[in-house]
Amino acid sequence: MSSPTADRTTASWWLPVLLALGAGMLATATSAVVLGTATPLEIGDPGPVARWGGLLARIVHDVAAATTVGLLGFAAFLTPETTHTDRRVTATRYAALSALLWVAAGVLSLLFTFATLAGLAVGSPGFGQQFTKFVWELEPTRVAAITLLGAAVVGTIAAVARTRTGMAWASVLSVLSVLPLALAGHAAGATGHDTAVNSMAFHLMCATIWLGGLIAIIAFRSELGRDLAVTVRRFATLAAWCFVVVLVSGVLAGSVRFTSLGDVFSSSYGRLLLVKVAALGLLAAAGWAQRSRMLDRLDADHRDLAAFIRLAAGEIVLMAVAMGAAVTLARSAPPVSDEAPPNPDPTLALTGYPAPPPLSADTYFALWRWDWLWLLVGLASIGLYWYGYRRLRQRGDSWPLRRPVMWTIGWALIIYSMCGAPGIYARVLFSQHMLMHMFIAMLAPILLVPAAPITLALRTIPARRDKTWGVREMILKIVHSHYLRFFANPVIAAGFFFVSMAVFYYSPLFELALRTHTGHILMMVHFLMAGYIFVWVLIGIDPGPPKWSPLMRLVILFATISFHAFFGVAMTGGDTVLAKDFFEAIHQPWMEPILDDQHKAGAIAWGISEAPTLLLAMLVGLAWMREDRQETTRKDRQADRDGDAELAAYNALLASLRARDAKVAQQLADREAHRHDHHQGRHA
Repeated sequence: MSSPTADRTTASWWLPVLLALGAGMLATATSAVVLGTATPLEIGDPGPVARWGGLLARIVHDVAAATTVGLLGFAAFLTPETTHTDRRVTATRYAALSALLWVAAGVLSLLFTFATLAGLAVGSPGFGQQFTKFVWELEPTRVAAITLLGAAVVGTIAAVARTRTGMAWASVLSVLSVLPLALAGHAAGATGHDTAVNSMAFHLMCATIWLGGLIAIIAFRSELGRDLAVTVRRFATLAAWCFVVVLVSGVLAGSVRFTSLGDVFSSSYGRLLLVKVAALGLLAAAGWAQRSRMLDRLDADHRDLAAFIRLAAGEIVLMAVAMGAAVTLARSAPPVSDEAPPNPDPTLALTGYPAPPPLSADTYFALWRWDWLWLLVGLASIGLYWYGYRRLRQRGDSWPLRRPVMWTIGWALIIYSMCGAPGIYARVLFSQHMLMHMFIAMLAPILLVPAAPITLALRTIPARRDKTWGVREMILKIVHSHYLRFFANPVIAAGFFFVSMAVFYYSPLFELALRTHTGHILMMVHFLMAGYIFVWVLIGIDPGPPKWSPLMRLVILFATISFHAFFGVAMTGGDTVLAKDFFEAIHQPWMEPILDDQHKAGAIAWGISEAPTLLLAMLVGLAWMREDRQETTRKDRQADRDGDAELAAYNALLASLRARDAKVAQQLADREAHRHDHHQGRHA
């Protein structure tokens, strides 16, 4: 039998959803009128149903996605785990329902988007045939379809998930399902494509988490009871980080859409963007009020809900207004056109960047092009590590200085590989692409793994006493998971490192990574993860599955590098050009022949692997010696404690074996003597 509190939650969980939908749809319609987004097109007009339906279906889609993300995050990470309530299961069930709305709105949005692109009214003759033929060919409809599939998978998992681990996986997948939307709209075609897509991805992700978390907490405000203050406190920290990311990503996104500050005030697009900025400022003020006053009041009396509800509802309205304005802005032309110039440079058309100057020693060290994603990730990783190091030293714990230094150098190498000459020329030269690959997959992990970041995190991040999951709890869950045990098997890690590389270069994935920004990011993440896991199973000191013996690790290392060398030799001697269409299209007069450059890439893959292999072998050998020394020290201490009982037991075993052997020998001698006497008697 359900409790009255649960009944109230069941009856009212959709109220904040309706509030967000109402505010978002009103903001979308108003901004569409201001910008003229829904006015009939002169050529290829799909009709009012598609024009208005596309806008309104998209805001429903976004609110439903935020609700799903928020409910799953609430169930997995925000609310304490208790034995007297099933609110986490209830929130997950509601997430499945909101995912269903997400899918339904996604289907409508997909149909209306295709109708707008094709210039056909929905349901007109030939619409269905054209839709099925071209839906996967057009990028806006393709990313919408990918998001739609992700939403369906999330809804399916949420419908059956009953454990916190399952809820956590569904939560992560729901956030990832939102990210493809960053490829649509002006982010995909703007000048500074990478910056636009990266900033929009983080903008969408954090705005969705922020709005969804507010909806979830309002929906379960009554059922939370005494846990309301804990949940709100956890969400306030998350919302503060979301605010920072939304602000920074918004600035970066705006930098590629305006040539000057005057464009912001002189264009309708810019003025509507200022509405979003104002909403963000009010949200920041509301968040500060929540942190400074509301949490103290909830700690004192968890039943004091009225003021909290007003504040949270106001935040939901502001977030929905900003989201509605964003929907309209995504379908409006910015002051800086996102259309490609006529007869563009092939390199610019295929990579989003102009062809770099001829490669030389000067350009190799002086040429930079900042990739804000990897730059910010690298700087954040370095800063957080040094912050953890400082905390350990302040409380008197020891931590070798070489570890933060190695961590810093490792990330500096990654930043240089992505933002310096290797990353720039990797877009146009196979040899430089392979060099960047070797830096990311082989050299950087050798610096990062010995820094023991997981151990540092576990020693500096406090455990949560309120039975919620935080960063430390998630790290422990991953470290002791069956998934990590599988991938940390040295054979699997070695195969993942080598086989995936060979499959990547000898399949269409290579050209996809060269042509698309998303493919490029996924490629680099894969290289870094594959290299890190491979090095970690060899020399890692962080906690995890039991490691194999040093001898077996050396065998795995040399076997893997042998295959790696074979890969390099095969590429050096091959006569088939990989990603031929791409490299022929961007080939510049100063570049050497494409096949020669590919042979050079094979030589780089073969040659650069030698030094890291030797270094890894030395480190495994040192680990072997250290383990033997530690085992010897342990046995010596044990001998001091128990009077060398192990040696005494061993000597006693030897003595017993000698006595047994002597007894057996005596028995054999007696038996032989008896047989001899018996033979003599018969002879007599």
